[in-house]
Amino acid sequence: MGRAGMPDEALLRRYARLAVRVGAGLQPGQPLLVGREGRAVLPDHVPFARLLVEAAYEAGASFVEVLYGDEWSLRETVLRGSPDLYRERCLAWVRWAERLAAGGAAFLSIPASDPDLFAGADGARVAAAQRAFSEAFRPIAERLAADELAWTVISAPTQAWADRVHAELPPEHRLGALWADILACARAAGPDPAAEWAAHRANLRRRRDWLNGLRIRQLRYEGPGTDLRVTLPEGRRWGGGEAVTPGGVAFVPNIPTEEVFTAPRRDGVEGTVRSTLPLNHGGARIEGIRLRFEGGRVVDCAADQGEDALRHILDTDEGSRRLGEVALVPVDSPIARRGVVFYNTLFDENASCHLALGRAYPMIEGGAPQGAGAWAAHGLNESLVHVDFMIGSAELDVTARTEAGATVPLFRAGRWAQPV
Repeated sequence: MGRAGMPDEALLRRYARLAVRVGAGLQPGQPLLVGREGRAVLPDHVPFARLLVEAAYEAGASFVEVLYGDEWSLRETVLRGSPDLYRERCLAWVRWAERLAAGGAAFLSIPASDPDLFAGADGARVAAAQRAFSEAFRPIAERLAADELAWTVISAPTQAWADRVHAELPPEHRLGALWADILACARAAGPDPAAEWAAHRANLRRRRDWLNGLRIRQLRYEGPGTDLRVTLPEGRRWGGGEAVTPGGVAFVPNIPTEEVFTAPRRDGVEGTVRSTLPLNHGGARIEGIRLRFEGGRVVDCAADQGEDALRHILDTDEGSRRLGEVALVPVDSPIARRGVVFYNTLFDENASCHLALGRAYPMIEGGAPQGAGAWAAHGLNESLVHVDFMIGSAELDVTARTEAGATVPLFRAGRWAQPV
C-alpha cells in the first residue's frame, strides 16, 4: 500500500485482471463494455478504468467501450433537465450496447455512487429518471439476468463514498481505507487472486449443491420484526459464486460474493420482514424498512428514513411489490467480519441474508422460460427493477421445509446451522 494507505499500481493491476478475466470471463475476440448509462465510470475511477482497458486488451478484447460520467451532472440533469431528452439519451446508449451485445460483448460496471447524491431531491423526478433508464435497458437486463451474456459488478472507491464509510478517519486517509476494504472483501489483496477465487467458487458450489439436494419447498425466516414464509417454485435451482453462458463461458457476476440464492414463487410470500442494514438506492438512503406480504405482494410498508424512496420503488410496476430473489449469507462472512457498513449493496448484501424486490433471476431447471406469460406460469416475478435489501442479523433463524415434509435448520443465530 502506498501513501495514506493507497494501493500501489501492481496491486490494482492484479485487481483489474481479476475483474476482467474472472469476473467478466472475457474471451479473446469479445467486446467489453465498462460502465453503463445510470452507472457510468466516475471521475475518481478514471485511473482504474484505464487499467481495466489495458487488462481487457491483454486478454484479447476486440473492442473496449468505457462510458464516463459525472454524478454532479447526473443529479442536475435528473432534477432540472428534460425528462424526454434524458429518455432519448438512455435509448441511444442502449442501441449501441445492443450492437455490441450482438457480437457477444461482456458487461462490467463499477457502482460507487454517493450515498447522499439525491438527499433532499424531488423523489418523483428521481424515480422517473430511474424508470426511464430501466425501461430502455430492459431487453439487455433480461439477457443479463438469464446469463445469456457474461457480466460482472465490481467496485472502486470515490472520495464522497469514502467520506461516508470512514468518517471517523482524517480526510486524507479515508480513500485508502476504503480501497483496503474493497480489495480485502474482493479477495484481491493477496499475490494470486485468481487462485483464491478458484477455491472460493468451489466452496460456494458445495453449499449450492447441498441446498439443491435438499429439494426445499419453503423457507421460514424468524427474527426481530421478521416472521416470513417464502415458498419456492417447482424445479427451483440454487446458484452462487459463478454463472455460465450458453456458450460455456464461466464468469462471476459479483466481486465480491458470499451468497447462495434462488427465486421465490411470485405469489408465495407471506408475513412480515424488517431490514437490518441501510439501503442506498439510486443516491437515496433507506433505513429501517418494514414490509408485510400477503399472497406474495407487499400490502403495507414503512421505513425509518427514505420512506418516499421506498414507495417509489414499490410503485414502479406490478412486479415491484413482489420478491424476485432470496439469498443466504452468514453473519460471519469475511465482509460481515470486517465490521463496515458500506452503504453499497454490492458489499452490504454479501454481509447479510437479503431479499430482492422486483425481477427474478430464472433460477429454475431449464433456465429462462420463453414466450409471453411464461415467467408467471413458472411462478417467477417480472419487473423493471431488482432492488436488494438486507435482513440478516445474529438473531435470524432460517428453516427449510422440503418436498418430502422434512424440516431442516439452515441458519441459527445468523450462521449456517451445519457445515458442508
